[in-house]
Amino acid sequence: MAPRPNWKGYLKLSLVSCPVALYPATTTSERVSFRTLNRETGNRVRRQFVDEQTGDPVESDNQIKGYEVAKGEFIQIEDDEIKAVQLESNHTIDIERFVPRSAIDGLYLDSPYFLAPTDRVGEEAFAVIRDAMRAEKMVGLARVVLFRRERILMLEPRDKGIVATSLRYANEVHAASAYFDEIPATELPKQMLDLAKHIIEKMTGKFEPDQFEDRYENALIELIRSKQKGMPIKPQPTHRQTNVINLMDALRRSVEGAKGEPERAPAKKAPTKTRASRAKGKARKAG
Repeated sequence: MAPRPNWKGYLKLSLVSCPVALYPATTTSERVSFRTLNRETGNRVRRQFVDEQTGDPVESDNQIKGYEVAKGEFIQIEDDEIKAVQLESNHTIDIERFVPRSAIDGLYLDSPYFLAPTDRVGEEAFAVIRDAMRAEKMVGLARVVLFRRERILMLEPRDKGIVATSLRYANEVHAASAYFDEIPATELPKQMLDLAKHIIEKMTGKFEPDQFEDRYENALIELIRSKQKGMPIKPQPTHRQTNVINLMDALRRSVEGAKGEPERAPAKKAPTKTRASRAKGKARKAG
């Protein structure tokens, strides 16, 4: 079953429009999550808002958003006042421009969503917009109000649907020059560069997401299982990085190590459940 949409409205290209919905394309449900407990009782604790000056608890009915206009001076904003700020992008994803996908720097990419039609009547209009972008090898730029912020969307055809990736604004992306300008220009010896290129060639392969596991997450699951069974906690081995004394020597050793590596076995088909989810199930049943 598909998850609930984050947004429902209309996709519009000039005079062509169709009803659509935005669905989250990623999930964090597999991650281990912790609760804060009272160490003495083992009971869960809850956070409570208190008045900064009096220290008295403030119940939810008396909580209101405020914008600081000067030190300690706030303008109070009601939720209804925020809802009253109406933009067309509250309900419509209106495509404003088309650009080549390569023109969008990866630094601007934020969160991906799946965009799909919500009724049979709008499917043809949706397909026209999707297939026209695919034929022209372009992505669309549009805006949408999502989570009380207007966001830029990059619309890119994918299979029978469209992936809508929210983009960061220009003022949210740092200029690389602030970090890279002080790196000195280096003229490398050809032999050194050739060795590094050889290592890269030996380690080149396909991007297979299933081959990467969250090792920190798995270690946390093992920690929980050990605690459930009352077993002693084994400290994880740490590998300290040694400083490179002779770069050329380190490159030669790396090449020798790459030559001695066995060929990788072909990737197996991903199981229905991830290792992390299986371990979580075992952890719940343990003890």
